[in-house]
Amino acid sequence: MTKNNRSLTDARVSISNRGDGLVMALSGRLDAAGTASVWDDAVKGASSSPFARLTADCGGVTYMDGAGVALLLKLKALSAEHSAAMDLANLREEDSRLVALTWDNVRPGWLAGERERRGLAESVGAAGGEVWRNIREMVAFVGESTVLLAQVAIHPRRVRWKDVVLACINVGVESMFIIVLIGFLMGLIMSFQSAISLQRFGGEIFVPNMLGLVMFREMGPLVTSILLAARSGSAFAAEIGTMKINEELDALTTMGLSPMRFLVVPKLLATMCMVPLMTMFFNMASLVGGALVMLSMGYPLVTFTSRVFANVGATDFWGGMAKGLVFSFLVAGVGCLRGMQTRSGASAVGLSTTSAVVSGIILIAFADGIFAVAYYYLGL
Repeated sequence: MTKNNRSLTDARVSISNRGDGLVMALSGRLDAAGTASVWDDAVKGASSSPFARLTADCGGVTYMDGAGVALLLKLKALSAEHSAAMDLANLREEDSRLVALTWDNVRPGWLAGERERRGLAESVGAAGGEVWRNIREMVAFVGESTVLLAQVAIHPRRVRWKDVVLACINVGVESMFIIVLIGFLMGLIMSFQSAISLQRFGGEIFVPNMLGLVMFREMGPLVTSILLAARSGSAFAAEIGTMKINEELDALTTMGLSPMRFLVVPKLLATMCMVPLMTMFFNMASLVGGALVMLSMGYPLVTFTSRVFANVGATDFWGGMAKGLVFSFLVAGVGCLRGMQTRSGASAVGLSTTSAVVSGIILIAFADGIFAVAYYYLGL
């Protein structure tokens, strides 16, 4: 059996039977391109029929590098699968030295990974330990952040205000469009849906009352904080997580600079300043959306504004601002904490970013429930 390979390179392989053995004559340049052109034919020839001995005749080889050696090792492995011996013939001296580097070495194989088997009690214990570790780190982070913010109030000149301004631009100015757009659409949709239901009873005039209370007390701070958790909280986690992977946090610690004071405090201050402000923009945009619905139904603008401001008191406004302030601490704090908890690996930053968003939204919903209960018992 003889088979010749034709390609753009001068590498060739010719296969012939000799008794109970197989002779594979290689020639030309066995570099990456040449080896690739003859690889399939050589492997197929050594796999298609049984043989007792395989002889690789390299008398026509003019050049050989690691790619050619890899082909010879592959032929050796195929011979072992056939329980056949393999010989190398007519190797040049320099090629012999190159082949000898790896010929007698045992190739590493893929080890089948054993699945870790844990009992139920051990799994529950491990999960509980992980939850406890997260709670302990979160409590420590909240405590250290509170102490640092108290020090900021006492020594404001120690704050890196330039970083605070840059973070304010990132959190507030660059998110203004999406906040205003979502606020406008929510006000528009809620007013329209409420008007359709109340119109059956002739009560659409109460739409401004409902919209003002809902937005200022509940939806304004809640939706604004969730939007900023998805946008700014994830950005904080990604920024600090990347710095940790690049060992920049270790470098700051080595230089005597606290990462908490250097990185976290400016972001906390900026977010706590901008979230209440963004909440006000969200509320105003939602009122514009509600006003458009009422105007389309034939009510004058003065009727809408008078009913809104007659039913929304200072308690409702400042209650919503208090929520926004607490939510902002959660948004920035969770984002920074997840960034500092980033582990090594290619997907570590992505996992930290996702965890920051999910944890931030859960904590915001949990805190909102506490506010609802507290306001109820306080009579607010």
